[in-house]
Parts: sequence; C-alpha cells; structure tokens
Amino acid sequence: MFDATQGRDKPLTIAILAMGGQGGGVLTDWIVAVAEANGWYAQSTSVPGVAQRTGATLYYIEMLPPRGGQPPVLALMPTPGDVDIVIAAELMEAGRSILRGLATPDRTLLITSTHRAYAVAEKEKPGEAIADPQAVNAAAGIAARRVIAFDMERAARGHGTVVSAPLLGALAGAAALPFPRESFEQVIAAGGKGTAASLKGFADGFSRVSQNELPQAVAKPVPVPSGLPESLGSAALDERLARLRALPPAAHAAALAGLKRTIDFQDLAYGDDYLARLEALAELDTRHGGLPRGHAFTAAAAKHLANAMAYDDVIGVADLKTRSARFARISADMKSGGDPLYLTEFMHPRAEELVSLLPASWGRSIAAKPALMARIDRMVNRGRRVETARLRGFLQLYAVSGLRRWRRKLLRHETEMRHAGDWLAIASRMLPQNYDLARAMLAARRLVKGYSDTHARGLSKFDRVFSAATLLAARDDGGQWMDRLVTAALKDENGDALDGVLKTIREM
Repeated sequence: MFDATQGRDKPLTIAILAMGGQGGGVLTDWIVAVAEANGWYAQSTSVPGVAQRTGATLYYIEMLPPRGGQPPVLALMPTPGDVDIVIAAELMEAGRSILRGLATPDRTLLITSTHRAYAVAEKEKPGEAIADPQAVNAAAGIAARRVIAFDMERAARGHGTVVSAPLLGALAGAAALPFPRESFEQVIAAGGKGTAASLKGFADGFSRVSQNELPQAVAKPVPVPSGLPESLGSAALDERLARLRALPPAAHAAALAGLKRTIDFQDLAYGDDYLARLEALAELDTRHGGLPRGHAFTAAAAKHLANAMAYDDVIGVADLKTRSARFARISADMKSGGDPLYLTEFMHPRAEELVSLLPASWGRSIAAKPALMARIDRMVNRGRRVETARLRGFLQLYAVSGLRRWRRKLLRHETEMRHAGDWLAIASRMLPQNYDLARAMLAARRLVKGYSDTHARGLSKFDRVFSAATLLAARDDGGQWMDRLVTAALKDENGDALDGVLKTIREM
C-alpha cells in the first residue's frame, strides 16, 4: 500500500486504457473523486482513440497529498517507465500498455480484464486472425511487478453493470491507494442512476483480488450429453455416444461438436449421416497407418466434414435470426428490461441465393441460362431492411427458415454435397500415398465458408490450393506446403500471397 502519511515527492500515477462503452471516463472520475474526498490533489486527462480498436482511449491520472499548502504541478501524459498503476479494460489493451512501456517490472501494478473485444483487423481477415492472448499473459508476468487479472466483463454483466465497476473494485481491493473501501463505495453511491448494480460489481471485483494470476487456457473435456436433442431417448443417445467413443480418441471432441452441429443444422438423421461418413474415414485412416500418426486424418475429418455438411445458407441465416434465444440474448445485452425491442435485419440477396432455394432440377435448369439469371438478379439484387420485431418481417424470415424440411432436395444442398464428396474422395485417394498431405487437404476445407460473394471467393481459393496437390504428392513435406497454401489464401482477399506460394511450389 502507498503510505500517504509519509508524504510523496512524486505524484502517484495511474494509466487507464478502455474502449467506448466500457466506462473508462466514469472509472477515471471515480478515482479522482475518491482522491479528492480524502484531501488529495488529483488531475485527469484523456487522449481519445479512433473508431473501434484502432486505439483505445488513454486516461491518465496524477494525484498527490497536500504539501505545504501549495497545489502541485501535475503532468498531462504518462511517461513510459513512470506509471504506478495500469488499468486495462480488455486483455489486448493490457498488451498495448506493455508495448508502450507503461508497465514496468519494478514498479507497476497491472489490473486487467481477461476478456477479449476483437479488433477490426482481427474480424476482417477471412481466416483465423485473432491475436494470441497467451502472448499477453506471458508478457504481463514479466513486464509488471504485480498482476490482477480475471474476466471482469463477465462479472460486470452478472450484476447488470459495465466493466468499470469491477475494475474499481479490484483497484480498491489491491490496496494500491491509501483510501478505505468506504470512500470508493461513497463515490459510486453518489452517482445516482445504476448505483446499486455498480456497487455489486465493485464488491465482486474487490473480493476477487486474491486471484491475481493470469488464467491460462486449459482445454476442458466436453460433456458428452450436452447439446443433443432433448427428444433423443436414452437408448438412442447411448447408441450414438458409443459410436462416438469407438472413434479414435483424437477425434472425440471434434466429432461430438460435429454431431451437435449437424443435428442442429438439419435433423437427427443428418447427424447419423455425419457419423457414418466419419466412421468410414476413420476406418480408412486406420488401414493406412493412422495409429502411429495419432489419427490426424480422422481428427481433421471430424471437424471439417461437419463444417462442410452444415454449410452457411439462406435457410440457416433465417433460422438463426428468428430463434427465440436470439431475441432473449439481444434483449439481455441491450438491458431492455422488458421494454419493446425492435430489430432490423439488413439483407442483400442475389439471384444465386434465390435460385439455390429451388428444387435441384428446376434450379439447375435456371442457373444454366445466363440471360435468365441476369434478369432475376436485376429484380432481386438490392438492399432490404427486414424488421423481425414486426409480424410481417418475422414471418418473411420464418417462412424461409421453414424450407429446412426440404433442404436436402434443394439446389444449394445438391451443389454442396457434390463438392464435399469430391473433396473427400480426392483426400482419401491421397491417403495411401502421402498421409500428411491427405490430412492437410481435409483441413483446406476451412477456405470454403459463407454464401454469396464470400462463398464464391472461398471456393475459388480452395480450387487454386487443391491444384497444387499433384505437385506435392511425392514430397515428404507436401502436407506442410499445403498448410502454407491455406495460410496464404487466408491472408488477403485478393489472393496475392496465395499466388506467391503457388509460384514457389511450381518452381521447386
């Protein structure tokens, strides 16, 4: 604890990094008010960031107890290496504070929430572009003298408040300021609206300070029965669980998730189809040396076969947007408190989406006529706003979601299953010749996702990646090169990085 009774030659310094809506300004005002209520001088400044996550707002506080009756001269911006307390409202903002030199191992207390709010740069990439939280976890233990970290966003939501309340509680509980708990609570209580929820969030943060180690990501076993249909009887459930357990252990977690997804996408029979295809691939894997390789082929199939069978389509989008659970979740997130909540969905259908909803034979005949497709596109290709909180808008999407019962007879399903069948057949034929390349060819399916333009771009990249399979078949490192191709394909929308890797392979 800092001892105010001994006087301080230098101000106590606090840097707060927060994004819009996280209450960074409120947290700053609370801390300043607590200091002033206890007779200290305090000054705060802020430098706002730009848009979503191109830079969080940096709030800076300096405070000093009275000395000689003269008000102190306080700085406006933090100096790297000269900050006593860093408070980050999100994990990557803690990382930013470390990169900026605000946290130092001999001085700084780092208080951070461990939840993530993804940056635009993380969301816009077609592949997995999420920054590694473990890098921040590891750096925090080195860069700061002391670390207090837990999911304060979850704690805040549990009490109906924002993350600033448990952050303040953690600051008070850490005894980093020479002020009693009551001072913090009095400042919160003076705020008026929402004080009860804020006080609960504060108390939660205060009580959890003892958990001052950054939590590490630990893989937890998935509870097998969870998420399967309640209508599934115990005998039928036991049968499917037995089939799951008979698969190679490396595929258990992904196979369970895949079974849940395919059932949710279509029905129980569709989930059984998924299991049957996976069992056939697992048998092939074992026959061609999968055991000493950890059945990597089956593990990849368990994940990517489910994604291929539960493809993104208009029916699925309509189904998700009309589920009662979605309305309940949005209502809770918006804290509507039972008040009317109006949602507007933005749609931009193309001729391809409309024709894909037709019976397969009919849809094929129309899709084969470019002039007719162009005429249909001119009719339907425009932005639409569908208000799902109103009966008309809801019924429109509900009617589309009702096509689910006929999905397996529609053009889109026929197209997807034909492509998936070709993909599995090519990878299966490669398995006896080059095991790791066959595994990587299954994993390449991650390039195919979404619908409309996104789906078309993914298919194009997938085809270009697969075109290199024959060039890699005889190479021991063929699987590694296939993985590099997929990584390159996910880097940019135009595929420039993919072209570079393909050129390298052709010149090898």
